[in-house]
Amino acid sequence: MSATSSSSSSSSSSRPSAPQHGQSSAQGPESVDRLLELAQPPTLAQRLTAWGSRPPGRIYLPACAVVGAALLVEDSFPGRHLGSLVLAVGGGMLLALMGALRLGIALCVARPMIRRYWLRWITAPVLAATTVTLALADLPLQARVVASEDALLQQAAELNPSTTIPLDGERVGLYRLESGVHIEGPGDTETVRFDVRGAGILRSSGLAHTEDELPTGTFVPGHGGAVYKHLHGPWYSWTEY
Repeated sequence: MSATSSSSSSSSSSRPSAPQHGQSSAQGPESVDRLLELAQPPTLAQRLTAWGSRPPGRIYLPACAVVGAALLVEDSFPGRHLGSLVLAVGGGMLLALMGALRLGIALCVARPMIRRYWLRWITAPVLAATTVTLALADLPLQARVVASEDALLQQAAELNPSTTIPLDGERVGLYRLESGVHIEGPGDTETVRFDVRGAGILRSSGLAHTEDELPTGTFVPGHGGAVYKHLHGPWYSWTEY
């Protein structure tokens, strides 16, 4: 009888006591708080390393495309376009700085990521090179003028030869025109000149059409302060100085 009671008491004493409900609920939040104290926020260097280790993605590459499109739109205006120029230059410089920083970090700590995602890494430089090449060749401006040529010639035929005709932003082809004027030259020569809305940086600019060759890069007698630049065929751009 005593042996049985002693074994039962020893077995009961060897069992672990169940934690009390209040004690476990008190320890839970304390352990979470302790883990939060131990967890250190990433430093700036760690954040830059993690950012630079990833290839250009869903935000950077579309941003490059938008800036490239802004540059092409700016170049399609005679005499440039101020709003598009600010966006293209400012956005382009920012994206170029970000791309150079990211590439430098990747070359230091994540070269395998460059080899694995090489197409995404070269997309932005290819976009930039293509855009700059098209802009330097004036292809956006020439293409826009060719697309608007028929409408511009039709508008020229409707102008009064004796005075400048205000057009108040009327859309003609792919341009909005402020005014149009016929300028008589020596003999039977004639130049039709359009002032394009939004064209020019702090100066009026536009397009001109003539079957006679105009001097470029210099003032032309009888044409005021306009300086011409040849585009193609009978078409010129002009800027007022």
